[in-house]
Amino acid sequence: MEYRRLGSSGLKLSALSFGAWITFGRQLGRKEARELIACAWDHGVNFFDNAETYAAGEAERVMGDALTDLRLPRDAYCVSSKVYFGASAEPRPTQRGLSRKHVIEACHQALARLRVDYLDLYFCHRPDPETPIEETVRAMDDLIRNGKVLYWGTSEWPAELILRAHAFARAEHLHPPQMEQPEYNLLRRARVEVEYAPLYREIGLGTTTWSPLASGVLSGKYADGVPAGSRLATPGFEWLRERLQGAEGEARLARARRLAELARELGVTSAQLAIAWCLNNAHVSSVILGASRRAQLEENLGALPLAKRLDAATMARIEAAAA
Repeated sequence: MEYRRLGSSGLKLSALSFGAWITFGRQLGRKEARELIACAWDHGVNFFDNAETYAAGEAERVMGDALTDLRLPRDAYCVSSKVYFGASAEPRPTQRGLSRKHVIEACHQALARLRVDYLDLYFCHRPDPETPIEETVRAMDDLIRNGKVLYWGTSEWPAELILRAHAFARAEHLHPPQMEQPEYNLLRRARVEVEYAPLYREIGLGTTTWSPLASGVLSGKYADGVPAGSRLATPGFEWLRERLQGAEGEARLARARRLAELARELGVTSAQLAIAWCLNNAHVSSVILGASRRAQLEENLGALPLAKRLDAATMARIEAAAA
């Protein structure tokens, strides 16, 4: 495994990490989650990602139980949560958003579900237009000073708001946001490569990116439709299926087919090639993987040695296939 600094911080995360979105608490229970986390750990993964909203909090409970069962040394792994959407299907006004009340209470609830004393990383899952950024920054700073959180950051925030939060924190001698968790893959690149470009230099922003396979599209599994049991067939994720509809959806599938052809030529899988491409961005601190089966996880972990072998010519061919 390769370990990368989280932006300008001293924290080193595994270049490939493992997340619970969609799978934990929905497709996977405690036993299956334990097997996958153990597999990831055995391959050197030290960062496990989660959020209050995943399966209405059940994903964090499943992960917490699995981590406890495995008795992994707490000082050897990092675990995260994200706050904004709430942990229930119909949250009341104070059970969602980035108000001081919800940020702090959601942290305490995540600690209980994950069965840990502190969160290594805590993300603001989306911007909250109804809460002043200053209020959220102060709440995060208090959690860090009280030992409940080590690093805080954002997820899918525009660069302008990240800079506002960082500037306020610095001006008030508070802990600033350290990292962002954006979607990043061959089909969605602009935010990481263009919008955030100044932030890597100016504030030392780290990134823990999600959906390297574009919700499975780049794995090739949807080339002939949506198979039963797949992510796009999961109830509640109709919005993902919509990405494959119409002319734009067909264009995405065409790009995935071209990538699959190149992968076959190189003797690797489409998933490995897509993940390896993400790893070749030096501003990516960690690429979050998702998996529902051990074989799937092991295949995706195979992207790391592949990334080390990709030369400039092959990277150019990948770019051309996905163009």
